[in-house]
Amino acid sequence: MKILATVKRVTDPEVKLKIGADGKSVASDNMKYVINPFDEIAVEEAIRLRDKHQGEVVVVSIGPSDVSAQLRTALAMGADRAIQVVHDGELDSDAAARLLQKVYEQEKPDLVVMGKLSVDNDNWQTGALFAEFLGLPQATFASKHEALESDNEKNKVPGIVIDGGMATVVREVDGGVETLKVQLPAVVTVDLRLNVPRYPSLPNIMKAKKKEIKELTPTALGVDVTPKVKILKFELPPARKAGVKVADSAELVNKLRTEAKVF
Repeated sequence: MKILATVKRVTDPEVKLKIGADGKSVASDNMKYVINPFDEIAVEEAIRLRDKHQGEVVVVSIGPSDVSAQLRTALAMGADRAIQVVHDGELDSDAAARLLQKVYEQEKPDLVVMGKLSVDNDNWQTGALFAEFLGLPQATFASKHEALESDNEKNKVPGIVIDGGMATVVREVDGGVETLKVQLPAVVTVDLRLNVPRYPSLPNIMKAKKKEIKELTPTALGVDVTPKVKILKFELPPARKAGVKVADSAELVNKLRTEAKVF
């Protein structure tokens, strides 16, 4: 089977961000970039499914030329080849989904695995839009479910199981977990608890340098990437006030009532 997995470049969550001079972007000077953590989980799951069912894993990313570094990381994890849609500029979820739609139409994979969101904009929309544009079944927030109260990995129900042209997906919902069955081809977005991504080994890092990265452009794919969402302004959240010590429970209750106004 052929599995397509998305890889988005995001700013390192461990790095403190600064607002750019224009007031509506993130300053990119000396910025460190990584694979979106949810997409890293998607790549790991795609590799595990490929190893079980045979076939290939194709990773795709959209962004400037240096996004190839994140694609090389995905290739070093075990993906077979990569596609980069070269675009240096703003990109909203609608444009990203339409570009992925064109890549899907070229590759015709059996399954698409994506992170449920990207940690840079946190809008959750690309996977749903992508599936809708293609008219594909979708299952969101795939996650392993602890069937027994144990830390043993063997006691966890797999989040994605492929069998006979169907995908069974265990997904997290507000009340617990839900199991869905979708007909392949389908789109599945993944949650944090689905797996733990592997670290690329040195031999695989060396092999990744020789693997194919095919370059495409929005123009070649026939997609207008003019953003439909306009960012007006970025601002930092207000600084947290320092904590205070209280003498007793009576003073605590008084502060909660008069200052915090929680009751």
